Amino acid sequence: MDMYQINFSKKGHVHFTGIGGISMSALAEILISEGFTVSGSDSKESALTEHLISLGAHIVYEQTSENITENIDLLVYTAAVKPDNPELQAAKSHSVPMLTRAELLGQIMKNYKTAICVAGTHGKTTTTSMISQVLLEEECDPTILIGGLFNPINGNARIGKSNTFITEACEYTNSFLSFFPTISVILNVKEDHMDFFKDIDDIRNSFRRFAELTPKDGFVIINSDIDEINYFTDNVDSNVITFGLSPEKSRYCATNVKYNRFACAEYDLTENGNIMAHIELKVPGEHNLLNSLAAVATCRSTGISYEVISKGLAKYTGTDRRFQFKGNVNGINIVDDYAHHPDEISATLKTAQNYPHNNLWCVFQPHTFSRTKAFLKDFAVSLSLADKVILADIYPARETDNLGISSETLLNELKALGCETYYFHTFSEIEEFILKNCINDDLLITMGAGDVVLIGDELISK
Repeated sequence: MDMYQINFSKKGHVHFTGIGGISMSALAEILISEGFTVSGSDSKESALTEHLISLGAHIVYEQTSENITENIDLLVYTAAVKPDNPELQAAKSHSVPMLTRAELLGQIMKNYKTAICVAGTHGKTTTTSMISQVLLEEECDPTILIGGLFNPINGNARIGKSNTFITEACEYTNSFLSFFPTISVILNVKEDHMDFFKDIDDIRNSFRRFAELTPKDGFVIINSDIDEINYFTDNVDSNVITFGLSPEKSRYCATNVKYNRFACAEYDLTENGNIMAHIELKVPGEHNLLNSLAAVATCRSTGISYEVISKGLAKYTGTDRRFQFKGNVNGINIVDDYAHHPDEISATLKTAQNYPHNNLWCVFQPHTFSRTKAFLKDFAVSLSLADKVILADIYPARETDNLGISSETLLNELKALGCETYYFHTFSEIEEFILKNCINDDLLITMGAGDVVLIGDELISK
């Protein structure tokens, strides 16, 4: 059966099952701006659903078969929606066409001359935001979709009137293979989402197929330090542009790198060995230096000047939940970070070591049982970069099977490495422990992709 093709000249009625999700709400907003009738359902009210209602969407907070009315032309759903969902069942029985979130996103980007898709195991939100900041500096009126809240656009989506579109491209469930990029960015290719992929070769194959989606006159922008990079670039018809930390392998590279006392880098940017600009970053860590090089390569491929690129990057101060300074309580500095993979945890804790502090505390909430099990030893090694670790219960997200694993399993791994570690079942116990045991000039990082951020918020509000 051929996939349903959405028709932008004939505005129909589109229903979103799970409309409150960060990317679903953004797609709904684009369709509203294009003149479509939009309805949707979600389990709870949020700022995102309120915003859509203010734009004219009809939203209900219960998913029932009655929501699928005869006037609906298309139903859009996410990977998280189970096959027995009453709305999906009703759409099937009424023969209402259905698209996944990724398929709809792919069809929307076909409408744009320049479609930038940022992929990679880590750094997608930050790099997409950096590129967006430069596009806004260039005043090219882009349409932007980001997986986090980005202050310059007051949210996670911006609807522009130009031919430029930028989005994150996630590999989970091979979503990004439904896209139509003209510029494909590959930041890194590591093991993650092992509940979906078989192994690292399966993941590499997925990213390779993503690179091959790029048309002849398009660009594949890729980190030159990725293992056996030729595997990704050999079958690509489009222009390949490399960035990275080794000048002999990378078209765009950083030299004369210096870090300030907040661990933010400044560097001379080279293109093919020639210094072209001086870049100063307002976000910390070497991983952000690499993200900025990816942003430079992407923006140069669209013809933006070095001057505008360096101005845009200097204005980028980060997205929510990425080494975000939250406040000071009893002389303890509190930072929040979304890191939920061992490589991200290492990058964040190494960044924190460059930040002035006495003891470095990390409150870590593991995200999903499958990821905790797959990376148990790696999590312990990464977390042991902190002086003291406090573990919360595992955040299950979409999972119901605990696979015989808990935060206690991780506690034992950390203790075996000689790392001072504590484990509490509730956030209130963690907050009490912090107030008793953290002292002046300690740095406390709340870390994870779940709701661990609430601990810092609660301490600050007290």
